[in-house]
Amino acid sequence: MRLPPLRLSALVWGLAAAFYLFGFFQRVTPASLAPDLMRDFALSAAGLGNLSAFYYYAYAAVQVPTGVLVDRFGPSRMFLGGALLAGAGSLVFAWADTALVAGLGRALIGAAHGVAWVSMLKLVTHWFAPSRFATLSGLSLAVGTLGAVLAGPPLRWLADAFGWRIVIGFSGLFALALAVAVKFVMRDDPAERGFASHMPKGDRGEPRASVGADLREILRYPTPWLLALVNSGVCGAFLAFTGLWGVPMLSQVHGISVAQAALVTSGMLVLFAAGAPAFGVWSDRLQRRKLPFAVGGSLLLAGFAVLTAAPAAPLVLLVPVLLAASFGAGSMVLSFGLAKESAPLRLQGTVTGVVNAGVMLGTLVQMPAIGLILDARWQGIAVGGVRQYDVSAFQAGLAFLLAWIAVAMLLLAAIRERRAA
Repeated sequence: MRLPPLRLSALVWGLAAAFYLFGFFQRVTPASLAPDLMRDFALSAAGLGNLSAFYYYAYAAVQVPTGVLVDRFGPSRMFLGGALLAGAGSLVFAWADTALVAGLGRALIGAAHGVAWVSMLKLVTHWFAPSRFATLSGLSLAVGTLGAVLAGPPLRWLADAFGWRIVIGFSGLFALALAVAVKFVMRDDPAERGFASHMPKGDRGEPRASVGADLREILRYPTPWLLALVNSGVCGAFLAFTGLWGVPMLSQVHGISVAQAALVTSGMLVLFAAGAPAFGVWSDRLQRRKLPFAVGGSLLLAGFAVLTAAPAAPLVLLVPVLLAASFGAGSMVLSFGLAKESAPLRLQGTVTGVVNAGVMLGTLVQMPAIGLILDARWQGIAVGGVRQYDVSAFQAGLAFLLAWIAVAMLLLAAIRERRAA
């Protein structure tokens, strides 16, 4: 039996990547829509942070259960259910009349998108050669991050032209259309299309006696849990900044428009997207994960150290630093290869869920925490119903992120690596 043709593998992966792109778009929409959301729902900084974090609460909550379910029932069912739920959540968010209902919509989107990354890496294991895992992981993250770029200036321009509710509503219809394509095209394994699988037979395994048995077994492997904590700093802090607080900080500290600030954070996301496949290719060639990950994480740490020390530095100097830090943050994709190689392959979905939960754990704590820090230092100034914060307030929030990243890098240094296949 021959292996699947590349065009078929690419089509299956492409549907998964499209849903991941959609979810990333929804993840960071509050950054570009911050003034609209604060005005329409009468939100403070803490309130905006909590509204944005609803997505992350739900996303984090489903990570480990999703990993177990993907290992048991396959990724295509998870993608189908996720796309349907994401479409419904987007429509709820688009037409919410209160912050609570908007938060519910965000939570539905977060729970739906929570299945995407774990399921996509499971598909990659079945549809592509093992030697391409880190490269495909990086490419997947890059495609997904393009969704965040679309949630920058393009979303702001569309929201100004048609209203943010219309734009978010149409994005929900896109998710529902994607669910139809998943239903008719996506399959868990090439064998379902009459081709040989890239997944080694001996590693497929049979479902264990219970979900609890899977969870108890994964506790035997410390590396995924440590990597979850590493990602809470390396990726969580990056997303807290680009996904919410970077736009208000840049616009208020530097006196630029929201659209211009969104352009900067979108540039950061583009470099993050470029860094992921670049570090993935380097890792596959080196057959190591930890060294490239440490290099990228160090770039992020250095960049946020500069940002924290001098948030009001001229943008011509600050933006290149932020872009270099963002490129380094893309190395977080290597955490999934590092985790995959630390436990049996049949537990890949569960392992991936544990590691990915760390990203959300960091962001869901950091977003509202920075909002609380900002509100505690608010000087009582508001423009058009939107609170304004000074440099020292933002600097305090950035110091919180910097400390988290530093701890994450210390944890990465403590991890022992097995040689990549």
